[in-house]
Amino acid sequence: MSGPATDNPFLKRDATLDLALIGNCAIGALVDRYARIVWCCMPRFDSDPVFHALLDSGEGVGHDGTLAVELEGAVRSEQFYEPGTAVVRTRLFDAAGHGIEVTDFAPRFWVRERMFHPAQLVRRIRPLSGRPRVRLIVRPRSEWGTVAPTLTRGSNHVRYVSPSGTLRLSTDAPLTYVLDETWFSLHGPISMLLGPDETISSGIGETARDFEEQTALYWREWTRRLALPLEWQEAVIRAAITLKLCQYGDTGAIVAAMTTSIPEAPNSQRNWDYRYCWLRDAFFVVRALNSLSEVGTMEDYLRWVHDVVRSADGGHVQPLYGVGLEEGLVERELANLGGYRGMGPVRVGNQAYEHFQHDVYGNIVLGAAQAFHDHRLFRRADVDDFAALEPMGERAWQLHDQPDAGMWELRTRSRVHTSSSLMCWAACDRLAKIATTLGLRDRHTLWADRAAVIRRRILEASWNEERKAFVESFGGRDLDASVLLMAEVGFIDPKDPRFVATVDALEATLCDGPFMRRYEAPDDFGRPETAFNVCSFWRIDALARIGRVEQAREIFETLLSRRNHVGLLSEDLKPDTGELWGNFPQTYSMVGIINGAMRLSKPWDTVV
Repeated sequence: MSGPATDNPFLKRDATLDLALIGNCAIGALVDRYARIVWCCMPRFDSDPVFHALLDSGEGVGHDGTLAVELEGAVRSEQFYEPGTAVVRTRLFDAAGHGIEVTDFAPRFWVRERMFHPAQLVRRIRPLSGRPRVRLIVRPRSEWGTVAPTLTRGSNHVRYVSPSGTLRLSTDAPLTYVLDETWFSLHGPISMLLGPDETISSGIGETARDFEEQTALYWREWTRRLALPLEWQEAVIRAAITLKLCQYGDTGAIVAAMTTSIPEAPNSQRNWDYRYCWLRDAFFVVRALNSLSEVGTMEDYLRWVHDVVRSADGGHVQPLYGVGLEEGLVERELANLGGYRGMGPVRVGNQAYEHFQHDVYGNIVLGAAQAFHDHRLFRRADVDDFAALEPMGERAWQLHDQPDAGMWELRTRSRVHTSSSLMCWAACDRLAKIATTLGLRDRHTLWADRAAVIRRRILEASWNEERKAFVESFGGRDLDASVLLMAEVGFIDPKDPRFVATVDALEATLCDGPFMRRYEAPDDFGRPETAFNVCSFWRIDALARIGRVEQAREIFETLLSRRNHVGLLSEDLKPDTGELWGNFPQTYSMVGIINGAMRLSKPWDTVV
């Protein structure tokens, strides 16, 4: 267990989601507004955390499981991203005006035509004013916080040796002060590079400075190629960079979030591990970045999903896999960690890998569809790729009217979920369109006919005349926000009176002002307490499509105002307090920012 939090009143709010994400598509880390790295898994997103303090913070964030810089007598902080990059700057000030700036990032840039993105964190610290005194805390842990490493000291480095591997901290700070956690005066810049147990070829300060310059340049060039909307550009840029950081570059998989076990609501037990690739979430990420003309993420993701398809056992595809295509993500609870703000349990793995969720087949086809039509790609998908996708369509056809766990992954209830059948329709519909592009008339006819059959069945079975709405499941009566996807995937004309009535019914039942919950029926843990952020964004999309644009813009602005101080969103939000809950940062939520801005922004030709 971590030690107790410091008594410094400056750190009273030290266990919230006021966090910034740094990363490089190999690792991700969360930095709080007090310049403490409180979460980081190495060498992969789903590895054992090197820094775990975020999940052992019942009494606040302790020192164990952190990489921290403390300013003596600190009373104020500022934190922001360097514009257009994944480089974070945190400034700390004391009452006398002494201040420091801490710059954090993970290196990512091209070297010799290869991407350099090691499992490494870089921290640069410099005095801003006065003669600040600082203390450096470096306390990595392994085995989920239970094992402290053995330390060995070199001339300018410390090795942290643990059962899961060895980390090397290279620094030009006084090693004695680092090891003893001694307060010392900061007279000039110092640097810290924590990562693989390898020597660096240049000076420590020079290397850190060079890595920062090249990493910032990489992200600015990446951002410059985005096709941005006229309005809300900063929000869209931050969302796009965040989504990219959630892609594991080695394989192309996209994780749903960087964390595990941040509760969806206070003391709710709704604590899940999201550090895996859900086919559903990944499709929405790819689609959002494609809308910004960033197709590289899609190309990398398709490498991964093609292997999922080709390894499907009898056509069955799990809802999620590990970033390295791992199938058995056995769920377990950890007794040694108290949880986020003391709200356990902490879970590792996710039992949803055992579920049957039939929307997965549509998500695979939808995620791959653009590759058959987009002439910008280095390698457009072809007839062979279509043949590999067709088994996904066959599964969708076979299962479109069969019960499953649904997209909300209900653990104790199985129904024919409207959203699952909708995505089965989408699989058949998109395969028909792809067949047309490839000149395969017979296959077009087959898939178009099947799509028509599924569409008729959904329109008949999911409409509830009493509720005047499309409902959660065939023959049911409960409302569910996921039916809003009917318009987004092109299933129904948004001006159709049935869809408009559905939007009205959902607003009346599931909304707390601008915020929308997922569903009304109790689940395994009772009724949801918090709003599910992506549902609020789905509502915005639906409102815009049916012509209520001003209402949609007002809600969108409200949701943007609920982002944290650096522009990030988690999975859930508590309507009465505005506080963020759930795993962080959540790709679904960041997708909503992009989709909302692209849907609602005024066109460029209004100003140029």
